[in-house]
Amino acid sequence: MNHKYPKTEKLKKKKHIDLLFSEGRTVTKYPLRLVYVPVKDLDVPLQMGVSVSKRYFKKAVDRNYFKRVLRECYRLNKELLLNNLKEPYVMMFFYQTKERLTYQEIEEKTKKLFEKFTDTLQKTP
Repeated sequence: MNHKYPKTEKLKKKKHIDLLFSEGRTVTKYPLRLVYVPVKDLDVPLQMGVSVSKRYFKKAVDRNYFKRVLRECYRLNKELLLNNLKEPYVMMFFYQTKERLTYQEIEEKTKKLFEKFTDTLQKTP
């Protein structure tokens, strides 16, 4: 499996981000949340963005650290998502707590979140 996170997989288009927040559906595995929406006009199977709230971490250094951790967890575990996608998706990955979880805890929660997402995909027609 290719464990890269190329520029084409990064969520950047304002149109897609607006679509996520207006029509996106959510899967949660505390403290992580995944907002997703299927999109027809993508040339890659998945685009992912990450976000850490300023409300929980006031200092940019702390927010950036958790964003790096989220991106790394996605990069190493994205095959869990890619193996089950039937159409292109746009996703946003959120870290939503004041707790400072370790990398191992966040990676474990990420795997569970991705499994929960694939289960919800298989349940919806």
